[in-house]
Amino acid sequence: MSEQTAPSGFAWPPARTELRARLSRLTGYWWVGLVAGLAWLTISVVILQFDSASITTVGILVGLMFLFAALGNAVVAATPGPLRWPSIVFAVLFGIAAVLAFVEPTATFAGVADMLGFLFLTVGIWWMVRAFLERPLNPAWWLGLVSGILMTVLAFWTAGQFFIGKAYVLLVFAGIWALMQGIGDIVRAFAVHRVHEQL
Repeated sequence: MSEQTAPSGFAWPPARTELRARLSRLTGYWWVGLVAGLAWLTISVVILQFDSASITTVGILVGLMFLFAALGNAVVAATPGPLRWPSIVFAVLFGIAAVLAFVEPTATFAGVADMLGFLFLTVGIWWMVRAFLERPLNPAWWLGLVSGILMTVLAFWTAGQFFIGKAYVLLVFAGIWALMQGIGDIVRAFAVHRVHEQL
């Protein structure tokens, strides 16, 4: 008799019932994160297949990565919660970076190669911030934290490379970035799916 049952005629308060219904609807889109994760994994495989690539190709690939990062943050920004405002800021920043990359892919490569360490540092910090914001909701939050720490370490290592070697470094680390983003999105999608089933 440890189970507590609601007395007959009992109804949940309307505000709580509405919140539960909204959460259930929202978490019903868990598959979007899964699709995004699979897309990131595909991008990482494509990028890591390049033995050599032209500077323009690298610039366009970096632009596509910024575009996908902007779209992913825009989706998160569209939902209410603690991640909304940081996601809006990063969606705008990644969107601007994508536009600049598509307008001048050659200049993008040179610019990205010069500030590659700073870019990876920015991404690493964002992943660590997001991991701590997701901690109450996502049991695999530590995966984002570890990815952020690794990206930060890569940022300091990359900053010390010579410009000539940065073409290949940029390709390899862009592939690693896409791989870590994809794994994180897939893990997050299944965490949201678990919440959806509980609701």
